[in-house]
Amino acid sequence: MTTGHVRDLAATAVIFGFFASSWFGWAQEAPPRRWRGFLAAGSVASILTAVAGGLLTWRHWHDGTAFDEDTSRAFGVVVGIEFGAAALGSLLLALRARRDLIPVWIAIVVGVHLFPVAALIGYPMIHVVAALITVAAFAAIPIARARKLTVSAAVGAPVGLVLLAAALFSVIAAAVTG
Repeated sequence: MTTGHVRDLAATAVIFGFFASSWFGWAQEAPPRRWRGFLAAGSVASILTAVAGGLLTWRHWHDGTAFDEDTSRAFGVVVGIEFGAAALGSLLLALRARRDLIPVWIAIVVGVHLFPVAALIGYPMIHVVAALITVAAFAAIPIARARKLTVSAAVGAPVGLVLLAAALFSVIAAAVTG
């Protein structure tokens, strides 16, 4: 379920930890009062996990990695498409006065882009993360309506939780393997 490269495990923890904190932050736009402590704790745990991953990445910087010239180029293309799709969709939603749906759109784009990323770096666990984020994105609007939540809370909390769990898995795998 993990990549064969400790550096890639650790770097995944950095990236997922950082973005988990961002999603927990987005969920704090207008969450139910009882969620605030959980969201704040999730943000802090995410940053601490990212820092631990960063230290492990630094320690294993000269170890092997899945990124070679071809993989790096393909990764850049995937991320470029992700950013372009996220920006274009967000702009269209803003122009249609549906800014409330931007977090859902971003989550869909993030979830979908993680499928080729998982294949590129040979880290199967990222397929699970991709699927969970995509499901959370599609479920967010009906859940927000049914529970009278903001869409940002309905998508931000589960996406943050998925990314934090993946970051913790990655940092633990890196520490045990390395």
